[in-house]
Amino acid sequence: MPKFCANLTMLFNEVPFLERFAAAAKAGFRGVEYLFPYEYDKQALADALHKHQLTQVLHNMPAGNWAAGERGIGCHPQRVAEFREGAALAIDYATALGCKQVNCLAGIRPPHVDPIEARETFIRNLQFAAPLFKDAGIKLLIEPINTRDIPGFFLNYSQQAVDIIKAVGSDNLFLQYDIYHMQIMEGDLARGIENNLALIPHLQLADNPGRHEPGTGEINYPFLFRLLDRLGYAGWIGCEYKPATTTEAGLGWASPYLSAT
Repeated sequence: MPKFCANLTMLFNEVPFLERFAAAAKAGFRGVEYLFPYEYDKQALADALHKHQLTQVLHNMPAGNWAAGERGIGCHPQRVAEFREGAALAIDYATALGCKQVNCLAGIRPPHVDPIEARETFIRNLQFAAPLFKDAGIKLLIEPINTRDIPGFFLNYSQQAVDIIKAVGSDNLFLQYDIYHMQIMEGDLARGIENNLALIPHLQLADNPGRHEPGTGEINYPFLFRLLDRLGYAGWIGCEYKPATTTEAGLGWASPYLSAT
């Protein structure tokens, strides 16, 4: 049976952020993820997790100036020092929150940077970060993202991510497989998941088109959930979608799974 965590960046956004932990627990979720914890006090977040008996499943490394449109700095040659500072901050927060997985966003390739240089920068940054996260007991993940939602994003395909993981050569670097992004970029979801399952400790979902909840689009989620059961997938699935109306109104798809956890 798949286990689902609520993405608090997108879900329950009808309420202030720190109140979303209670809303997620009330809805039946046992885990949460969100983009970034860094603007909040570590203890306040840890207290919210403890109070509502929630697992902090995942958050991202610092990703540059998000409000200004930056989506990560992993492939930016001029910002290696900032990347290294971000790795230390991410480990600090993840440790305080008991979070065992952190995602590293490759970022949008700067137009003046050659694709080969961007790839080499990303690989060197990951070679620096992966052992640090391993020493802290935290898995480091990378995530391919579609170029429709984030034009120019450097990492777009699962095979591209696998090749980078091999080039990095660490046993602490993994693939975060977002079903929505991969449906847009490559399709063939069942084969993509099965072929790469050994490298996938975390999945995320949304339907396509619209990035709304399962059942609103073209992806056959009941089939994929049965596949994951058959394959013995033991990780979490992050519900990273934009509710078509309100979060609670759109949770009907999840009720048989949340009630079973």
